[in-house]
Amino acid sequence: MSIDPATYEFYQARAPYYRASGAQGQSRHLGGFLERLSPEARILELGCGGGLDAAYMAKRGFNVDPTDGIPAMVKKANERHDIGARLMRFDELDAEQTYDAVWAHACLLHCPRADLPQVLTAIHRALRPNGLHFASYKLGDGEGRDLLGRLHNFPEANWLEELYRKAGFELVDTMIYAGKGTDGTQRDWLALTVRKA
Repeated sequence: MSIDPATYEFYQARAPYYRASGAQGQSRHLGGFLERLSPEARILELGCGGGLDAAYMAKRGFNVDPTDGIPAMVKKANERHDIGARLMRFDELDAEQTYDAVWAHACLLHCPRADLPQVLTAIHRALRPNGLHFASYKLGDGEGRDLLGRLHNFPEANWLEELYRKAGFELVDTMIYAGKGTDGTQRDWLALTVRKA
């Protein structure tokens, strides 16, 4: 498995100008997710982007391991926030019972549908018993590209929730909300928090 070339090139080129969304800085769901964790929890972040979420987690005292599959994004995150971000694609995750939580805001939505079960299994394996995982996805009815050419898996909510169950997770919380993507398209999103069963 590798990153879709067009998606890779988009983020590699945009990294110098990239800014995580949200008027408050960090992602809108992050505060609530962190409230579920112990104060010194070890958190793996997938797709850390410009590093705002990782910087916020570190400021709150959490032990954060920020990763991204795009070299320019890793460089940007470390230049802006000095968070020790490292280069890692989703399929390169091979940790075993290492983390209390895995944070994956608006990144697994770029994982091809055929590869998503393998990635979720790796996340499950990387979590300690009862570990938590958050992810958010743009909903749809099948894999495709947005107006900027980026690959999205565009899952249906029921299909995605069943995929998580098959990977060994139990649902803790789900929320469907309206959001606008970078390409300007308004779409329903699914935010879900799951626990390693």
